[in-house]
Amino acid sequence: MTFRLTDDQRELRDEIRRFVASELTPVASTLDHSHTYPRGVLDALADRGVTGLTVDEAYGGRGEGHVELAVVVEELSAGMMSVGAALALHLGVASVVERFGSDALRGDVLPSMARFDTVGALALTEANAGSDKAAMETRAVREGSEWVVSGHKQWVTNVREADVALLYAKTGPEAAAPENVSAFLVPTEDLTVDHDWAAIGGNSVPTARVEFADLRVPDDRMVGEQGMALVERGRLHGGVNLPARAVGIARAALDAAVDYADEREQFDQPIGEFQGVQWRLATMAGRVDAARLLTLRAADAADRGDPDAGAQTSMAKVHATEAAVENASDAMDVHGGVGFTSEYPVERYFRDAKLLTVAGGPNDVHRNTVADAVRSVPTE
Repeated sequence: MTFRLTDDQRELRDEIRRFVASELTPVASTLDHSHTYPRGVLDALADRGVTGLTVDEAYGGRGEGHVELAVVVEELSAGMMSVGAALALHLGVASVVERFGSDALRGDVLPSMARFDTVGALALTEANAGSDKAAMETRAVREGSEWVVSGHKQWVTNVREADVALLYAKTGPEAAAPENVSAFLVPTEDLTVDHDWAAIGGNSVPTARVEFADLRVPDDRMVGEQGMALVERGRLHGGVNLPARAVGIARAALDAAVDYADEREQFDQPIGEFQGVQWRLATMAGRVDAARLLTLRAADAADRGDPDAGAQTSMAKVHATEAAVENASDAMDVHGGVGFTSEYPVERYFRDAKLLTVAGGPNDVHRNTVADAVRSVPTE
């Protein structure tokens, strides 16, 4: 079976590729090394309607699906992973609001999120609740028409630039798990940043730990059914953005290695003419294609509502993120000594790629998801 993008999807891909070449690639190194948030780049994407890519047209978005999300995030991440991450995290929050929020809440926030006037962040993971989200300690107690929320969140990417955070808290007894967690859309100004993480990758979209005590949230800011937030989250497949980011890095590393192999000469010939380098480039190309196909298959399954979409996304995440690390490492080797300097982007590819193996859940957890799916397949 041949999988091909539609004409509209290819047109979208080419539009973003041109944007990356003209607006992102020239500033990526400066943004990364200065740890500067890419607001100008994201505003330019907003002008093109990309910050509302998956938001329904009724709310000012483009109404695209997971395949289009994967295509756009790959292209942006090939220029700079932080930009792909910022867009995907923002759209992930919008998707939860659109799918599970009340009519009033959707009408209130989605149009401004599509315009990027309101920027979203995710507040889910805690110090003792990483892969095991049910272990979260943040709790919300109802008082009249409000909820009083206290706790912390360990990894809130983009919180200093965001306007609202999708915050998860326990609202029911432990015995009811996983149907004891609710989600709330809260202003980020109500969250106190108590630690900025000095990460080695994703420099332009920093992550922080936040705390909050006796945070009062109106009942109408609850997103979805009370106690069902984790269950509802499992019905979405926005996680396809993670392998898409990795595909972008893997492809950028390959392109950088090819360019350098063609221009760098040793022993009176370009190093790309040595068989060892050629074989390395061929292996890198295979990794990119396999990662992209797995990612697009998972995105297509999500768009079709395929029950296997979750396992396919996990498979794509494992393969693509590890392909990105391997390609970035190989690209550094092709570059030799200069690959270990900040003069070339391959060191950034390596740092950003390694982040993706743990972001969105460590790869071994995703391997468990794939293994569970394999073991549940009935035998003939």
